[in-house]
Amino acid sequence: MGHKSLNSQTKAQATHEQVSKQNKQKVVPPKSKLWHLAASLLLFQGVMLGTPLQAQEASQKTLSYGQLLQKVDADEVSKVEIDPTTRIAKVRLKGSKSNDQPQEVLLLEQNSELIEKLRNKEVELDVESTADNSAVLGLVANLFLLLLLMAGLMMILRRSSSSSGQALNFGKSKARFQMEAKTGVLFDDVAGIEEAKEELQEVVTFLKQPERFTAIGAKIPKGVLLIGPPGTGKTLLAKAIAGEAGVPFFSISGSEFVEMFVGVGASRVRDLFKKAKENAPCLIFIDEIDAVGRQRGAGIGGGNDEREQTLNQLLTEMDGFEGNTGIIIIAATNRPDVLDSALLRPGRFDRQVMVDAPDLKGRLGILEVHARNKKIAPEVSLEAIARRTPGFTGADLANLLNEAAILTARRRKDAITMLEINDAVDRVVAGMEGTPLVDSKSKRLIAYHEVGHAVIGTLLPQHDPVQKVTLIPRGQARGLTWFTPDEEQGLVSRSQLLARITAALGGRAAEEEIFGDAEVTTGASGDLQQITGLARQMVTRFGMSDLGPLSLESQGQDVFVGGGLMSSRSEYSEEISAKIDAQVQTIVEHCHIQARQLIRHNRIVIDKLVDLLIDKETIEGDELRQIMEEQNQLKTDNLVASS
Repeated sequence: MGHKSLNSQTKAQATHEQVSKQNKQKVVPPKSKLWHLAASLLLFQGVMLGTPLQAQEASQKTLSYGQLLQKVDADEVSKVEIDPTTRIAKVRLKGSKSNDQPQEVLLLEQNSELIEKLRNKEVELDVESTADNSAVLGLVANLFLLLLLMAGLMMILRRSSSSSGQALNFGKSKARFQMEAKTGVLFDDVAGIEEAKEELQEVVTFLKQPERFTAIGAKIPKGVLLIGPPGTGKTLLAKAIAGEAGVPFFSISGSEFVEMFVGVGASRVRDLFKKAKENAPCLIFIDEIDAVGRQRGAGIGGGNDEREQTLNQLLTEMDGFEGNTGIIIIAATNRPDVLDSALLRPGRFDRQVMVDAPDLKGRLGILEVHARNKKIAPEVSLEAIARRTPGFTGADLANLLNEAAILTARRRKDAITMLEINDAVDRVVAGMEGTPLVDSKSKRLIAYHEVGHAVIGTLLPQHDPVQKVTLIPRGQARGLTWFTPDEEQGLVSRSQLLARITAALGGRAAEEEIFGDAEVTTGASGDLQQITGLARQMVTRFGMSDLGPLSLESQGQDVFVGGGLMSSRSEYSEEISAKIDAQVQTIVEHCHIQARQLIRHNRIVIDKLVDLLIDKETIEGDELRQIMEEQNQLKTDNLVASS
């Protein structure tokens, strides 16, 4: 009997070891984790419900069945409680204390011998059956397994529905929608482009008070195209229109329409205009519309026609069979030359507003706007900054003041001064300041090169005045000569172009006259590229040569693959091409000779300026002009005295 009990204990331990080994296995992939968990629960259920006797036996068995019979025969047992459900007998021995736990004995299926001996010895015998919870535990385990399987099924269904929902939303518009556009930008925050603001102010009035225009038969414009170089404020203007109008506002980029799947872009255009019609009157802003509005048929029969389908849908929605009353489209681009002609016609984009670089008054207004939230010293003149920054856009001016503020904080100052402003201008135009050169032959050569530019630019009355000459490296330049125009120049004369070419050759001419042809350096490479291009434009575009008033080359080149291939003939013959090259060479050679003569005749003042530049690193334009005037006056006095 004891041997049988030992086998039962061994089986229980083996079962527990099997369960523990399964629990210590490695983590399985997410897809099979649910099924492994279900199998483990089934095994656990079988262990808990099928072998309760072995589990309890392994934990609390103290006497064997044979030992119990021996103790009964020895008259050492006082009371026995038998539980038929668990087949366990709780034995209380004689002499044991009342608070001692009774010893447990595992019984057999038939215990007639034990009961007979207990009756013969007149041992107190009680039979008490415990509740059988195996059925309840089995039901709970099965319900838990069923719920777990249902939860897994729900997760799978939800994932599949979400993926199908994404597929259905693939053709939906990605435009950002605002019921009331809270851009934080108004027309007061936009300066330097007053003409464009006036054009767009009418659009705001159309949206706010349409009856003023409809009463006399005027129709609301369907589209406004903002054209201008990068950084001039096109997107800022659109934000200002949205902030002023107070109507629903959609904003999207042109590249968000185009996808790799054909038809998605057209679907997004349809969805965008559908939402816009539901919220009319409203504004739609499309930034960088050239991404979707390029000319059709530019791929010469190949390429992806997804962009063309998107453009066709956009053309239909703007002015097709069905109207889009109450929807104004504002688009921005810096490449109007590549847009399709059907997109630019009246009825689609009725107005084309040019947003160009600001003039002097515009730059001053932009600086005043960006200077509101910056601590600027009282001696700083915004007008002087505006005069020094011709050609700067609004973004350039904002970056200029920001760089000045960064320099001020780095130098631990309380307010921005003109020193930080000047350094910021130099950094924005030419790059970060480098390490100053040591006094050597290279430094002296660079000084002669830069002084050559400055002296010739000052001697030629048609050239822009010199602002300063410096030997402090910036970017890739080892030295710099700054010229600043006195006024805004819309048109440039032939004498001014020749003066620019001559001054640009001043550095090379100074090297040749001072050091000789053998010591000429590569420092003039950028100057030579500039003057060659300028001289060629004089011949082929401006008609300023012996070839006569002919425009032989267009201003812009073909931006499409088929532009050059589809041209029926070249613009000029090989004979004319040779004449163009000869005229370019003649112009450059004439200016080169003039530059060398000016350097040769002003050698004394050049040497003096070079010594001063090497000593001070930087010479301001006023100081340079004063030194040259004094030297010229001294030369004049000597001539008078000698005569």
